[in-house]
Amino acid sequence: MTRRLLLVLTLWSGYLSCGGEEGTLSQPQVRCRAFRYPVAVDCSWTLPLEPNSTTATSFVATYRLGVAARGESQPCLQPDPEAPRCAIPDIQLFSTVPYVLNVTAVRPAGARSTFVPFVPERIIKPDPPEGVRLSPLSGQQLQVWWEPPQSWPFPEIFSLKYWIRYRRHGAMHFRQVGPIEATSFILKSVRPRTRYCVQVAAQDLTDAGESSDWSTPAVSPMALGK
Repeated sequence: MTRRLLLVLTLWSGYLSCGGEEGTLSQPQVRCRAFRYPVAVDCSWTLPLEPNSTTATSFVATYRLGVAARGESQPCLQPDPEAPRCAIPDIQLFSTVPYVLNVTAVRPAGARSTFVPFVPERIIKPDPPEGVRLSPLSGQQLQVWWEPPQSWPFPEIFSLKYWIRYRRHGAMHFRQVGPIEATSFILKSVRPRTRYCVQVAAQDLTDAGESSDWSTPAVSPMALGK
């Protein structure tokens, strides 16, 4: 058995401490998101600030499929032991049991663990669409194009749907249209010679998870319409 797995088994129950300053080590605050579904689930974590501590913290991240303690654990892939992130590759799609991620923060005098259960389909959140661009058309219309996020691996198979929100320069509120399954749309009845701010968001076509954040704003040219 490798030294790393021995450490995981020793710390699985949670907290070990020899007392003193390092005994105040906080639990990692963990967040997992499937922004490149179905290739992987990516997780990251933070530790609350501890101003009196000068010791570097390393992390051990493992996962298993199912909540039973007898489940076999696998390493969640980290760039290095100090990195506050990891990836779970080759996820099982549409599993009826959740994954359980265990992130253990380790210092010489102690350790704290956080357990996070999740179902991959419930934590899908794509990155925002990219390359949003605008072109004025005759008849007070505005053409909008965009691309799926590059981090979404198979848009032809695991399709996305999109929402557009837009507002004219100086307006307080956005108008919104969607969902749209294409990667272009024509906004109609826009005001001529008016700048518009346009953003696009994406979500899995089957409504799994949640929608992305809004894309970087695109601004239309001033000379819009005739």
